[in-house]
Amino acid sequence: MLILHVVDPFAAGLATFLKLLTEEMNDNYHIIVHGERAELAELKDIKKIFHRKQIRFIYWKSVQREINLVKDTLAYIELLYILRRFRHADVVHLHSSKAGFLGRIACRQLKIKQVIYTPNGAPFLMNNESNIKLNLYLKLEKLASFFGGEVICSSASEQKEYLKRGIKAGYISNGTKISKDSFISNKDYSKFRIVTSGRVVDQKNPIFFNEIALSLVNLKHFEFVWIGSGEDISALTSPNIHITGWLSKEGVKKEIAKADLYLSTSYFEGLPFAVMEAMALGKCLLLSNCTGNIDLVKKGINGQIFSTKEEAINYIVDFYLNKEITESMGLNSIEICKDYFNIKETASKYQELYLDISKLAYNSLNKVKYKKINQAEKIVVLKH
Repeated sequence: MLILHVVDPFAAGLATFLKLLTEEMNDNYHIIVHGERAELAELKDIKKIFHRKQIRFIYWKSVQREINLVKDTLAYIELLYILRRFRHADVVHLHSSKAGFLGRIACRQLKIKQVIYTPNGAPFLMNNESNIKLNLYLKLEKLASFFGGEVICSSASEQKEYLKRGIKAGYISNGTKISKDSFISNKDYSKFRIVTSGRVVDQKNPIFFNEIALSLVNLKHFEFVWIGSGEDISALTSPNIHITGWLSKEGVKKEIAKADLYLSTSYFEGLPFAVMEAMALGKCLLLSNCTGNIDLVKKGINGQIFSTKEEAINYIVDFYLNKEITESMGLNSIEICKDYFNIKETASKYQELYLDISKLAYNSLNKVKYKKINQAEKIVVLKH
């Protein structure tokens, strides 16, 4: 099959997801149409993580995050041109809200019906926007749903939020790779290390993370680590927080491996890869009570969910005082990840969905006999 992915932004969790998905789908060819946000990551660095030859990249230069009528019109025209070139693709998979909105309208205009949209974090759940903007995002999501395409959320809780608002949606959980050396122990036992990973932006609620760390600043055996950087880095002022900046994939893995506890203070998520990767490394979880996070914790089995600062602090102290139980919960995280958030299972479900979507679309478009373009012909098209 030939899968056309349209993604913005092409960084962080989305890049990780596409890398893992394309690696598992060995018999498929993938074109990734992508934007760029230099403040998140350099394109050359992202592309280096993709090693398979059956992947091509097309730069979608006009797309940007904010709603802007002029720039969005340019992005739409550019995307329309790209989709027209590859309208023979078996499936068009749109990732993130901007790609999902522009992509569904463009596909409708081109009569492309084999379309999937994965939000990766519902835009109407954003916390740092006014009610007017949130209502606008919701209306845009509802409007785009009328143009076709199947909404596939990345977690059950995200699907629930769409259904609650009258938008039909299914879900396929994100997944990560589980290796034989998943449980790595390289800890400084004089410290109880609490780690998080990702962009330092409002969605991740660094202010709350800082407040939790500041409450424990006089207890010298507690150390907080934020792996990453971002526009709201100034919110992390507590002296017991160490900010690593951006690290390589292996560097992130090593930092998480040294931790005793993984903490997320996010306002909302799709299904966070950073948390799943911490689970694969055998970490106990302490996650905020939000969409996406709540799908990853079995309370008292591999961690806890919290809603207030007081709850978070009490859980941290409890985990510290009961280190054997904390380590046992970390081992449970590996098993839960294997059973429910394994990229092999995720890829298998997407492969099945891609086949179903492709067959339904082609059957509806071709009332006469459909002669499918063979893979060799598709690769020739890709090279032109």
